[in-house]
Amino acid sequence: MTGRTNNKEVFLHPGQFHFGDSKQRIGTLLGSCIAICLWHPKLKIGGMCHFVLPSNKHSNSTAPNGRYAPDAMELFRRAARGHRTKIKEYQAMIYGGANVVAALASNEEDTIGMRNAGIAMELLMAEGASITVVDVGETWSRRISFDISTGQVDVKKRGTTFAAK
Repeated sequence: MTGRTNNKEVFLHPGQFHFGDSKQRIGTLLGSCIAICLWHPKLKIGGMCHFVLPSNKHSNSTAPNGRYAPDAMELFRRAARGHRTKIKEYQAMIYGGANVVAALASNEEDTIGMRNAGIAMELLMAEGASITVVDVGETWSRRISFDISTGQVDVKKRGTTFAAK
């Protein structure tokens, strides 16, 4: 499912996915969720997913549900195939996985955010993607904006802006 589009950016809500060309930006707001950005540096195409959970143990559906990490990766596979590419040709960036309720976590190493980050790494490595940025963890949310024309992702944390590529 693709997010809401305005003149500047496609905005993804949890469970949404978008794949586009160099004329687009994709943005989202993350807490414990993960956004994976894939960018093809030669073709200037790419996409973003915003998944919520590392797995869906109770799914009977054959249609991918972007709320779950393995299904989000399937959406990327389908988009890449549709552009006659493979995920291993893309640069991958991972964002999110925050422990936004740190006071409630008894073990900060085993939060939903860290489990989400771990499965994102595992799935991308299995696809052979080149992981260029991993910005996960900590205790605050992130607002990210992915410029498909350049592969740059702007990250805002607590009023600070970072650019990663």
